[in-house]
Amino acid sequence: MSKKYYMVLDDYEHSLLIHALNDKRNELIQDGKYTDAVDEVLVKVVEASRKKFKIKNVEG
Repeated sequence: MSKKYYMVLDDYEHSLLIHALNDKRNELIQDGKYTDAVDEVLVKVVEASRKKFKIKNVEG
């Protein structure tokens, strides 16, 4: 059974992650290496559903 992880990203962070993965993919292509792993993560990030939620500030 695989584990699932959830990340909370704003629009800027989401865009930054996509660009970073794409840059890594291009680097691997230039080096003649396989891009399968980066491709899979890139697709997951691009196709990830977006959910709105509120963060409750709790002082303790």
